Amino acid sequence: MRKPVVGVMGASNNDALSDREEKRLKDLACDLGAALARHDCILITGATTGLPDLVARAFRKHGGFALGISPAENRADHLGRYGLPEEGADVIIYTGFGYKGRNVVNIRSADIVIIFGGATGTLNEFTIAYDEGKIIGVLQGSGGVADHIREIIGFCKKPTRGTLVFEKDPDRLVQKCLVALNRS
Repeated sequence: MRKPVVGVMGASNNDALSDREEKRLKDLACDLGAALARHDCILITGATTGLPDLVARAFRKHGGFALGISPAENRADHLGRYGLPEEGADVIIYTGFGYKGRNVVNIRSADIVIIFGGATGTLNEFTIAYDEGKIIGVLQGSGGVADHIREIIGFCKKPTRGTLVFEKDPDRLVQKCLVALNRS
C-alpha cells in the first residue's frame, strides 16, 4: 500500500501572528510534524513560510519526505519574487499558477488535508478541500481559520462528500484522519 499523502495548510508569516501565538504554535507545529513522520506519511505544503514551514522542518527532522508545491514558475521566482523558503521540502514543484492555483494543486494531490491556524489562504484551501470531498483534519486550538471551521460550515450549509475530523492533539488528529482514509 502506498504511503498516505497529507497536506498541511496554515498561517504563513504574512498572517501577522503575535510573538506569543507564534511560540505556542511552533510547539504544536513540531508535534504535528513528528506525528506525521511517525505515521509514515508523505507531507505536502505550499512551500511557504510560517506554520506549514515549521511543520515541514519538524517532519523532515524526523525522517519524513516533504513535497513543496510552489506558486512560482521556477526556483529564482520562488526565492526572489515570492521570498519563499526551500528548507522545508525535499522536492519543490514550481507550478507558475500563483497562490490560488497552487492551492488547488496542493489539495487535489493530498489524501488528507490538515487545517492548522490560518487566514484567507487557509480558508481558500479549506473550501477547496470541502468542495472536493477530502478528509479534512482540523487542529483545534491552533487559532485563525481552524478555530472557526464549524461556524463556517454552519453558515454555508453546504453538504460535502468529505469527512471532517476535529481534534486538539496532533497525534490523535493524524490517527483519526488515517482511520477515515482507510475507510474510504
